Amino acid sequence: MQGILYEEVSIWQFLFITCVLGGWTAWRTGKSVAEGWEELPRLFVYVALLGLGIRFVHHALFEGTMFSLHYYIVDTVVLLLFATVGFRYYRTKQMTNNYYWLYEKASPFSWKAK
Repeated sequence: MQGILYEEVSIWQFLFITCVLGGWTAWRTGKSVAEGWEELPRLFVYVALLGLGIRFVHHALFEGTMFSLHYYIVDTVVLLLFATVGFRYYRTKQMTNNYYWLYEKASPFSWKAK
């Protein structure tokens, strides 16, 4: 998997920077976009910028390549997964709490009409 998903010596560096730090930040970004009643295109813009930030952290801490399109796409896709899950979770919570007479939770990530 080295060379495909990550360029560092150890997968633990990729998991810590991209999945833990970046994933938590992406989750919070999804939460913020959902709570601001924004839509998914705004989330995509924020995650694209966050992907650049995560590439910089890889570069600054582990001497990874800063401007590698391949690893930028990998990092951004992972971040987009976390951000979208956070967005759907909080949007569902928002819809079912604010419009409790109209909607109920169908799952942690979706709602349905009562």
